[in-house]
Amino acid sequence: MKIGVQELMAQSGVAFGTSGARGLVSQMSDRVCWVYTRGFLQYLAASENLPPGSDVAIAGDLRPSTPRIMAAIADAVVQAGHRPVLCGYIPSPAVALHGLRAGVPAIMVTGSHIPADRNGIKFNKPTGEILKDDEAGIRAQWVEIPAAHFTEDGALRAPFAAALDSHPEAVRHYAARYVDFFGRDALRGRRIGVYAHSAVGRDVVAEVFAALGAEVTQLARSEAFVPVDTEAIRDEDVALARDWSREFGFDAIVSTDGDSDRPLIADETGEWLRGDIAGILCARFLGADAIATPVSCNTAVELCGWFSQVRRTRIGSPWVIAAMADAETSGATQVMGYEANGGFLLHSPVWRQGRMLAPLPTRDALIVLLALNVAAQEQDVPLSALRSALPQRVTASDRLANFATEKSRAIMAHFDSGDANTDVQRLEATFGALAGPLATVDRTDGLRMVAVSGDILHLRPSGNAPEFRCYTEADSAERAAHLNRACLAIVKTLSV
Repeated sequence: MKIGVQELMAQSGVAFGTSGARGLVSQMSDRVCWVYTRGFLQYLAASENLPPGSDVAIAGDLRPSTPRIMAAIADAVVQAGHRPVLCGYIPSPAVALHGLRAGVPAIMVTGSHIPADRNGIKFNKPTGEILKDDEAGIRAQWVEIPAAHFTEDGALRAPFAAALDSHPEAVRHYAARYVDFFGRDALRGRRIGVYAHSAVGRDVVAEVFAALGAEVTQLARSEAFVPVDTEAIRDEDVALARDWSREFGFDAIVSTDGDSDRPLIADETGEWLRGDIAGILCARFLGADAIATPVSCNTAVELCGWFSQVRRTRIGSPWVIAAMADAETSGATQVMGYEANGGFLLHSPVWRQGRMLAPLPTRDALIVLLALNVAAQEQDVPLSALRSALPQRVTASDRLANFATEKSRAIMAHFDSGDANTDVQRLEATFGALAGPLATVDRTDGLRMVAVSGDILHLRPSGNAPEFRCYTEADSAERAAHLNRACLAIVKTLSV
């Protein structure tokens, strides 16, 4: 029996979003994950000349459904005539780095920050993340499913039993990458709290900070999955960081999301830095001359004047990666990117004190956590002082969870009538009391309204979850937070 990947996506509800394919665990049956993996490998065989018998690296995060999905993927790898290499439960950037080093495909099972009732699969080619053209190529594949391979409900009839060659070196290479680059005394005596929760990278983050000389305290380790979203920081996490800062006197508190490709970093007072602010500071420390960043990120990146090029993109790492490649083509030599969630992408090699940090053009959290702490250490200033060097523009973001996708589409369509004047009138009638008259409307990704006052409201439905996100920007944290709450309250009551 043959089935098209595009057809299965429509049937299952598991679709490509901003970062891989995601869906409810109940939708991500063994059969669905198996077909997607076979489609990916067939596409590589045709487009990248992936030879038979190739290694395929597999890793996952710590959510309960991950081991089952990893087993289904491993079975698909074997059935495709390749060899699955289990890299274990390690960060997404660690398995991506292994794939780049070894020149093999790498597959990460993760739902990132979303709740444990959901999961996802991130596909990496031997040369790096799949891009949007690759997604189209995967969706176009037709996959042969062996007779009686799955039960009626999509489970493997025979649990995957073939040997998986373990490759613990993948995470060791990832840790050594940063220890070797920064040097073992880079953070000597610095007091660091590691908010562990259920992040798959919690141990390697603590290990690297300790190897660089920091005094490390692990905090709030959890065996149950905790959906930490670095773009919508939970009130309880705000309170925890402040309490820990007062109790322990940390120089910084560091953490990541579930698959450890998005950073969280709090200063000496326990205040979390926004991911797009951390990205600017990281890029400056590493010497970037060109930046690629989504349209949702803080405009301080242009206002600071630190970079010769700033390229704005749609939201999602594939768009950032494509823009970084364009920047290099235009002559930039130190090209980097970051997202609003803080994930940092390194396109160009970086040299420091005679040591080279190789490119890693996929979202990474650890580079941000380390760079900001090393910068503060070398300048002998508190972490908060790094932020004060930037123009005073503050972003806030949050989301409406369990927001019907159909309603999201209807709202966006209401403000995209095809007539620009009508759309501005509708937007000002809806949001004008909040932000005032509009100067510009940007539809690069979602709906970004820039008011004459300088306030920014950006509406964007999630690409792969029933969520409606709002990003706001203003001249103060209080104003940005107020705009965000009020904007989402308006969206929640819209009837269109």
